[in-house]
Amino acid sequence: MTLSLPQFIAVLQGRWKLALAVLATTVLLAMAVTLLMTKKYTASASVVMDVKPDPLTGMVAGGGVNATLMATQVDIVESDRVTRRVIQNLKLDQNPALRAAWLSATNGVGTVEDWLARVLAVSLDVRPSRESNVMFVSYEAADPDFAATMANAYVQAYMQTTLELRVDPARQYSDFFDQRSKDARNTLEAAQAKLSAFQREHGVIGSDERIDVETMRLNELSSQLVTLQALSSESQSRQAQVRGGHSDQLAETLTNPVVSSLKLDLGRAEGNLKELGMRLGANHPQVQQAQTQVAELRNRLASEMARASGSVGVSASINAARLGDLRTQLDQQRTKLLSLKQVRDSMGVLQRDVDNAQRVYDLLAGRQSQTALETHVQQSNVNPLSPAVVPASASSPKRLLNLVASVFAGLFFAALAALVAELRDRRVRGPGDLVQALGLPMLGVLPTPRNPKLNAQQLKQRVVTGRALTPARR
Repeated sequence: MTLSLPQFIAVLQGRWKLALAVLATTVLLAMAVTLLMTKKYTASASVVMDVKPDPLTGMVAGGGVNATLMATQVDIVESDRVTRRVIQNLKLDQNPALRAAWLSATNGVGTVEDWLARVLAVSLDVRPSRESNVMFVSYEAADPDFAATMANAYVQAYMQTTLELRVDPARQYSDFFDQRSKDARNTLEAAQAKLSAFQREHGVIGSDERIDVETMRLNELSSQLVTLQALSSESQSRQAQVRGGHSDQLAETLTNPVVSSLKLDLGRAEGNLKELGMRLGANHPQVQQAQTQVAELRNRLASEMARASGSVGVSASINAARLGDLRTQLDQQRTKLLSLKQVRDSMGVLQRDVDNAQRVYDLLAGRQSQTALETHVQQSNVNPLSPAVVPASASSPKRLLNLVASVFAGLFFAALAALVAELRDRRVRGPGDLVQALGLPMLGVLPTPRNPKLNAQQLKQRVVTGRALTPARR
């Protein structure tokens, strides 16, 4: 059945007694329930999340407060772990009245802590602030003192739990880094021992300094070799002049004072011999004596020149020997330097192992020290903002709110009751109902008569239907 708004209003007017009875009954029942309900008191405490940098790590807790972090904190407060800590802190599991209630409710099945955790969590309400890092913890109870005590106990348990959530992982990490740092220290000591053994075996203290000294020595030998090669080449050249009969052109011969003196004496003797030969003849005793003196001077000059040119050969031999010895020393120095470089490379590998082990050990030792400090932290990043106080008035039941709600609910049920009654006993309350019931079109409506007796009848208007006029229309 479909009702228009005028029809619905007409139904309510016709069933007003029933609707009024339903409305009054609903309101009276709601008020009776409200008066019979036990008064509940709500105590609220607030905490604030501290976003200052951590003094140990220098990091902001949680990277700053956001909606996700606040939702996580709400879940922590409402967790079973926090509730159980409240029970332990207040020793509620040892309360005789609560133990008796537990036995009555569960017949001793389970533990009193599990039962209390379920019962206490029902009355807890945690709400984060929308635009700040403040969180409100509220608890509702029949006793206002108990409500305030429980709200403050939840805040205290929440702070202790957040501290445990921070310290417990730090303890685990501290043990982990302590063991790893010991292993890293053993590795470092083994690497240092290996490096020291290698240095003792090869007699190396400062490989870079020794290589620098040996490199300088190699450079000096190379310079000496170049110089000696030039001297040897010059000596061989002068020796070749001697062998070619040009010893009189050697510098040793030209600069020899004895050879120069003999040449002068030989020149005077030859001049004297030439003068005597022209004046006295070849067979004269003075000429023969002069010839003998010239021959003697020539022999002495040849002997001195041979002696002077002989030093050239000795110098060439000495320079050749020195050149060969220097080349040998240079080859040995090269071999020694290559060996030192190989030792240095091997020692460099060992030194890098030591350095890497040192870095790993320093890093692990630093982390171990930091986590060890975190295990002794006594302050969490949650601080109490305002404690819960004993509420002066009850938070429920709310009589005015219940009265308004019961009125709206009574109006709804009254309208529903009127419609149900109308469906069970359908009546004609206007022209529209008659047209809908007969299924014929409405031609007109007679005005309401002025006779007051007719106004009391169910049908206040006279309706002319199209059934009587159907032949005329045809």
